[in-house]
Amino acid sequence: MKQVHIVPHMHWDREWYFSTEESRILLVNNMEEIMNRLETDPDYPYYVLDGQTSILEDYFAVKPENKERVKKLVQDGKLIIGPWYTQTDEMVVGGESIVRNLQYGIKDSKEFGSPMMIGYLPDSFGQSAQMPQILNGFDIKYTIFWRGTSERHGTDKTEFYWESDDGSKVLVQLLPLGYAIGKYLPEEDGALKERMEKYFPVLDRGTTTNHLLLPNGHDQMPIQKNIFQVIEKLKQLYPNRDFFLSKYEHVFAEIEKQNDLATLNGEFLDGKYMRVHRSIYSTRMDIKAANTRVENKLTNVLEPLASMAYDLGFEYHHGLIELIWKEIMKNHAHDSIGCCCSDKVHQEIANRLFIAEEKTDRLIDFYKRQIVDAIDTENDADRLTLFNFLPYKRKEAVTAELITKYGSFKLIDENGSEVPFEVLEAEEIDPGLIDRQIVHYGNYDPFIKYQIQLKAELPATGYRTLFVEQVSENTFNHAKQTKEIDNDFYRITVNGNGTVDIFDKRLDQTFEQVLLLENGGDDGDEYDYSPIEGETLLYSDKVEADISLTQNAYAGEIDIRYTLEVPADLESRKEGKINSYVDVHFNLHIPNHKPLIEVNCELDNQARDHRLRALIPTGLASSLSIADNQFGFIKRGVYDSAMDVWEKENWSERPDAIYPMLNFVGLSDQDYGVSVLTNSTREYEIVGQNYDTIALTLFRSIGYLGKAEMVRRPGRPSGIKLPTPDSQMIGKLSLDFALFIHEGTTLHANVGQMAKEYLTPVHTYNKIPHNAMKLNPSANKTPLSYQLLEETEKEVVLSTLKKAEHEDALVIRMYNPTERDVEASYRLCSDFDEAYEANLNEVPQGKSEVEGKEIQTSIHSNQVKTIIIKR
Repeated sequence: MKQVHIVPHMHWDREWYFSTEESRILLVNNMEEIMNRLETDPDYPYYVLDGQTSILEDYFAVKPENKERVKKLVQDGKLIIGPWYTQTDEMVVGGESIVRNLQYGIKDSKEFGSPMMIGYLPDSFGQSAQMPQILNGFDIKYTIFWRGTSERHGTDKTEFYWESDDGSKVLVQLLPLGYAIGKYLPEEDGALKERMEKYFPVLDRGTTTNHLLLPNGHDQMPIQKNIFQVIEKLKQLYPNRDFFLSKYEHVFAEIEKQNDLATLNGEFLDGKYMRVHRSIYSTRMDIKAANTRVENKLTNVLEPLASMAYDLGFEYHHGLIELIWKEIMKNHAHDSIGCCCSDKVHQEIANRLFIAEEKTDRLIDFYKRQIVDAIDTENDADRLTLFNFLPYKRKEAVTAELITKYGSFKLIDENGSEVPFEVLEAEEIDPGLIDRQIVHYGNYDPFIKYQIQLKAELPATGYRTLFVEQVSENTFNHAKQTKEIDNDFYRITVNGNGTVDIFDKRLDQTFEQVLLLENGGDDGDEYDYSPIEGETLLYSDKVEADISLTQNAYAGEIDIRYTLEVPADLESRKEGKINSYVDVHFNLHIPNHKPLIEVNCELDNQARDHRLRALIPTGLASSLSIADNQFGFIKRGVYDSAMDVWEKENWSERPDAIYPMLNFVGLSDQDYGVSVLTNSTREYEIVGQNYDTIALTLFRSIGYLGKAEMVRRPGRPSGIKLPTPDSQMIGKLSLDFALFIHEGTTLHANVGQMAKEYLTPVHTYNKIPHNAMKLNPSANKTPLSYQLLEETEKEVVLSTLKKAEHEDALVIRMYNPTERDVEASYRLCSDFDEAYEANLNEVPQGKSEVEGKEIQTSIHSNQVKTIIIKR
């Protein structure tokens, strides 16, 4: 007899085409009904609260008096909560974000009882290949999801094991028809039978056991009060099946008894049976780019800086940092970070990111100020302190802001030697902007804000201090105009149309027409790009650009400006009219000391319904691209073979090879490679007749949440057909990415390490005697230069350095984005002398040897490891 587990649940999108506040009102209503039923009906055993504790956070903001009621229901095993804080997207959300999502979700759950230890993500748009490893890092061995699988992954069954490259494994219960097949189950015989006759054949065909899962819930659905009457009708209609209320753990207990389940590997991004929206990664690029930027500031700057401050005797502000993480994790649900929402919801999302970035920036400033103010020195000159958050020494060309009243000055290091520098810009600023008390007492003399550039050697995970001393004579050097940028790695020229030719001196090879822009119509929606059939794409090859090149002893700068004329909207495009434009401004920063070309792209879009991409030709005919995912890399075909059969097999959407990355994507052969590193857009496609060009999506401009019958996605609309004029992206947008050309393959060159370096800029702090925000002197005294720890084997990538959540210790998290097993080795430069390995939830897994202040551990390809160090 088939056992049908009916699991009551409510899928809770905090926001979508409705706002968070609208859903909160429904939540308050629904929670009361759920708790009353669980408290008063002994036959109603379980209710799953969608696997995310943010629901409770939203509820308790209104009903804090009900915490004890919830706690009792959780501890009695009736109300099932956790393990997530929010149900995360897996494609454009970073590894640390997913780890913190589970970490805070489990922590919040444990305030009430035990969390549901299932990686429950029933609606995420695709599944990352690294999820088994992340889930195992929290001792989670089960997961439930819906989207992304098909038979070509290795099984047509709904139960299987899923394994990451490091050997981590989870047991999967696939939802082949989604999480809502049991929504609003009808009590009338005919309607109930009609519903079940559609679903049972699919469930029966896919299962490996006699146990079927029937989730009884839907988006914002209230509890189904007549569920027992429906169960009785089901038993009458299907006497050969047993129907009962259950929970997910009971289903997994039965699946685990199977000994012949398939084991699958890799990511699941197939849109055969359910849509995964492969081109959603570029919707509302302003929001996507802001999320990328804030994630990188948090993990690459704020947390290592706070760890350094903690080691120097200052408080590590766990509470403030958790507030920032939770602010951005509210945006990490699939609809929110996918940006397939109404305009008013996108305003909320953008505002959360604004608040999170403001909190991050201000806390970074505060920690730098605390450290620099406390430096113990007899020299009372102004200071410029340079911070390095990477675990190895750096010799960097640094751009710094320096504010002083000096018309001329010099920089002196801790040994009394003068440090050369060049001035990029100088402007007078009102003293009231520095400290209102200055002008209050009648001193109106202006300050001068300088942008300077210098080359500095910096200690690993530490800082060094320079003194700013007045001199009588102005000896400033300035960058000079030039016709080409020439350094140890590249010779770069700019064409009249604003594209760039790059000659790589190591490879003796030229890459021409780099940063050519491609523009095409977009008849899609917030979920998917949809081209105009038969359209001739537009390119920036005929524009006339204003170009400026300068170079000094430290770096070259290229400034490119032009207007790309495009059709105003879909109708104009179909009629062949060119009646609108995008203003384009590229600024390229080319350090002299490393093979990196940093690009800032500022766009002012005035057209609708189109897509803009930057093309990076590589000269490499490729079959695979390599991009990073959470704590590792993934190889993807440049052409998806399902393109040949998708219509015949009736796929839900066309499987174009448009893919996400987190920090980089590269093409390479054994001789060389070209990679794009990103701090903004996370969408790419490999294009060209020989698949030799990286197309980096700059933005998509569309006007509807959902549309029906699209070229690449036939049938019903995704979401609803709701106008979203803000998603036309009218106005200004700023994006940051970089180009990295290297010898050898993408993985052999460890592009992941270079991406980390690009995303971890040197920070500076300029101490002067004035500050509007007063602080009393600290009892702590800090040194002129400082180092926390140093990597002695530069193979792995530091994911983050932070204080442990529950003890006085620091967490070092690292991963290996190469194909070879490597040794990670760190020398402790402070008074830490004990170390142990931990899982991702910071639970000890075994002691590590510390010999001569050095920690060593082996890390497999695509593996993440956590080490905790303490005194």
